[in-house]
Amino acid sequence: MNLRLNLIFILITVITITLLSRVYFLSIKSNTYYEELSKNNYINRINKIPIRGIIEDRNGEKLAINEMGFAILIKPHLSSFKHKEQLEEIVDLIIKHFPEYEKDKLIKEYKRNDSSYNHEFIKIIDYIPYETFFPKYTVLASQEDIKIESSTKRFYPQKEVASHVIGYVGKASKLDILNNELSSYNGIIGKNGLEKYYNSKLQGEMGYKDVKVNALNQEIEVLAEKEPSTDNNIKISLDINLQKYIQQIFTAKSGAVIVMDVNNGELLAAASFPEFDNNIFARGISVKEWNEMRNDFNHPFTNKIINGLYPPGSVIKMGVAISFLENGIKDNYTVNCSGSLPIGNRNFRCWKTTGHGTVNFRKAISESCDDFFYKGSLKIGINKISQTLDKFGFGQQTGVDQINEFVGINPNKEWKEKKHNQPWYVGETVITSIGQGNMLTTPLQIARYTAYISTGKLPKPHFYKANYEEPKDLNTPFEYLDLMRKGMYDVSYAQRGTARRYINSKVTIASKTGTAQVISIPQSEKVRMKESELKYYQRSHAWITTYGPFKNPQYAVTVLVEHGGSGGEATGEIASNIYDKLYELGYITSTE
Repeated sequence: MNLRLNLIFILITVITITLLSRVYFLSIKSNTYYEELSKNNYINRINKIPIRGIIEDRNGEKLAINEMGFAILIKPHLSSFKHKEQLEEIVDLIIKHFPEYEKDKLIKEYKRNDSSYNHEFIKIIDYIPYETFFPKYTVLASQEDIKIESSTKRFYPQKEVASHVIGYVGKASKLDILNNELSSYNGIIGKNGLEKYYNSKLQGEMGYKDVKVNALNQEIEVLAEKEPSTDNNIKISLDINLQKYIQQIFTAKSGAVIVMDVNNGELLAAASFPEFDNNIFARGISVKEWNEMRNDFNHPFTNKIINGLYPPGSVIKMGVAISFLENGIKDNYTVNCSGSLPIGNRNFRCWKTTGHGTVNFRKAISESCDDFFYKGSLKIGINKISQTLDKFGFGQQTGVDQINEFVGINPNKEWKEKKHNQPWYVGETVITSIGQGNMLTTPLQIARYTAYISTGKLPKPHFYKANYEEPKDLNTPFEYLDLMRKGMYDVSYAQRGTARRYINSKVTIASKTGTAQVISIPQSEKVRMKESELKYYQRSHAWITTYGPFKNPQYAVTVLVEHGGSGGEATGEIASNIYDKLYELGYITSTE
């Protein structure tokens, strides 16, 4: 009996303690929780969105700016059927003043962003220019259901000049917003070029204002405040006037031009042709415009500076020659060029079918003798050549501050085995030694390697100082580089130099021309087909890569003309004119 009473007593005690605990939680703990929640409900954070930073060239010329205007917002919670007429009246009023907008689209945009959880006004028009909106400001701003906010639109005052480098902004996608919180507030994000690479810098940091409000959402007190960042502008190394000059003198359909400071990697000019006006993306490109540009055979959307992949042709020969010297071939090595070299059942022709006679390193560069490189490559093999070219940056990114830079192809035996599951053939070594076959490079890789030959140090190309790195010393012996430099001097000035007829600058220039075949011409043919006999898109690409002044190198200039035919003929005058412009602008102070 006593045991039963004790059990009943214990049970009652446990129930009582449980009930008391619950009462305590509801009366004390929950009260504290809801009190804190109540406080939070009456503290509002107002985000302060930074204005996107501007982009300037080295002299302060504006490349990307913001045009001021206004955005229109409507108060929330009007999506229900009960408020249908009210919402339509508000939208009708807006369209009365701005008839270019469609009612259905504005209502759809409103409903897409409206929800019971959202208590902020909803933006339905992102941007109306200041001069268009200002006469209507008073009428719309007086409506309690409408809110007017200042807004900006990206504008590119240079239009198509340097469009690939500068890039453009666009409407932030759902993925963009997921990865970038600030883009959810201002609605835009960098999509390409410097606008994308330095998007975080240009966006800046968001500010805020924490305010205490009453039940009517009226501000009572400012609790904390932080202004958005204002140090989000960037000044880049481009000289837009030099870039405009290059645009004027480059009359070919397609190609690229690069002007690089050989001592630090600064890019004074970087032009990809054809160009396009970035403003079409900032305002929103039409389907028609997009299709026209996408289907253009000259590929205006492709940034040929970093995304154009081309056989380097003979401009690679200095790198291959250095590989010969590094791998046991003496600097007094000579060959007798008869115009062709038989290997097995194939005959590998020199571009000069009558032959160059006795050829040493210097003459091999100045007259671009293919036979010299055929025979030297057979002595050291493709892997040794590939190793040397790897040091010079081929087959890898240069590190320039642009997005999605291509690496090209620096082929060797392992590459072919992995890529094609096939063995490497000796004929491939021969054609790779003159920059044909599987080898592909970008114009920027060629410009960077040219800078290395001129100074003995490999720079990192860049547009913005934050991306600068100290040039790398690859420890190539001076005498090897000196031999290449003398050969490049002869390209410009020796009697049989391949650019002699086209180099006419007051600045002394070292150069190397190249003609990169687009289609394969059978080696069995005794005479090459003339470029003029080929259809335009079958003609060879024309290269010239240069540095100057010769005795005191300051700049490398690399020019590629797609389907330009002969290297020196299509590119030499362009390069010469650029050096004269550099001298005129004061970048080059000595012609020697």
